[in-house]
Amino acid sequence: MTKPSSAFASRDYRVFFTSRVLSALGHQMEVVALGWLVYAMTHSTFALGLIGLASFLPVLAMALISGHVADRFDRRWISIISYGLIALGSVGLIVCANIGEPALYAVYGITILLGFARSFSNPATQALMPTLVPREALPNAISWSTSAWQLASIVGPAMGGLLYVFGPGTVFGVAALMFLASGVCLYAIHMRPVPQKREPATLEAALAGIRFMREKPVILGAISLDLFAVLLGGASALLPVYAHDILMTGPWGLGVLRSAISIGAIAMSVALVRFPVTRNSGRIMLATVAVFGLTIIAFGLSTNFWLSFAALFAMGASDMISMYIRQTLVQSETPDAMRGRVSAVSTVFIGASNELGEFESGMLAAALGTVPSVVLGGIGTLVVVALWAKFFPALRDRDHLLAEHAA
Repeated sequence: MTKPSSAFASRDYRVFFTSRVLSALGHQMEVVALGWLVYAMTHSTFALGLIGLASFLPVLAMALISGHVADRFDRRWISIISYGLIALGSVGLIVCANIGEPALYAVYGITILLGFARSFSNPATQALMPTLVPREALPNAISWSTSAWQLASIVGPAMGGLLYVFGPGTVFGVAALMFLASGVCLYAIHMRPVPQKREPATLEAALAGIRFMREKPVILGAISLDLFAVLLGGASALLPVYAHDILMTGPWGLGVLRSAISIGAIAMSVALVRFPVTRNSGRIMLATVAVFGLTIIAFGLSTNFWLSFAALFAMGASDMISMYIRQTLVQSETPDAMRGRVSAVSTVFIGASNELGEFESGMLAAALGTVPSVVLGGIGTLVVVALWAKFFPALRDRDHLLAEHAA
């Protein structure tokens, strides 16, 4: 087997990797603090669910616009400006934390504004990454780029939980510095302009990403599979409830539980760098999503902290494999001129489905109870795997991960 080209041979990719770690670290710290702050204010699963909805709606509303913007303008500057706005939002959360419960609605408002900023940063940064490395190094870059998020997610939640001891404002302040540093790193990238014809700003051009995915059943099947799996398996939104009411731990325990998912993911990502998926990719993806559903059920039923940790670890490891397969399919088969639009649609299907899944979990938990809602989500994930195996035979029977291998 030929050793894959290293993305780290590119100076620009090394800088991009650093930026991705910093932004992911700030985001994960902020998620922990935001969830704990809202639950401390309200003691309501419904309120936690609304945080997920407030994060999701802006990404959904701006998907067509933000993707088209990423394909028409400098992706680096789009990301820099977005991270600056996110840092300002973090400062706003500091003010809300100092005010306390009367600022609850302001917290929701700032969360919506953060969602708008991320709706532009996500497709821009995803579309930027493949332009920083030679084509033969793209699979390696995708693996490490995904790992960067997971690596920061190991440290971020635990760090957020520990810093929360000094108050939520401390967490939000450190997160704001992380976002600013991430923007500085992106500014340091030496761009290599890729000449391309700018399409006019029309509805037809904006919808091109959706049409492209619809014409690629393997990509559509992979992305939609992850969409429904994450939507039904949004148990992470209820981690504050499990940490506080079921496992009887504090903010540090919440941070450790959130880290468990990322520890499993980063362990698997290291394995994938050394032993990448090359054959039976479709069946492997379906199998790992099924494992994801089983681990959700195990976590939902657990009342032991370390058993819950183990279930979340396995959840992260299985999710990493499906994420790796999906991102490799999307990035390697999408032309650069359309990467922004396809990435924006993918963000709605996958990235934003995390927030929508949190909303669904919060609503279901408010209606049925925390444990039944998580277990039903895991069962629903298994049903989706069975349906997708039947309705997307092109995905199920996909053998080679890459249709065309680099020499």
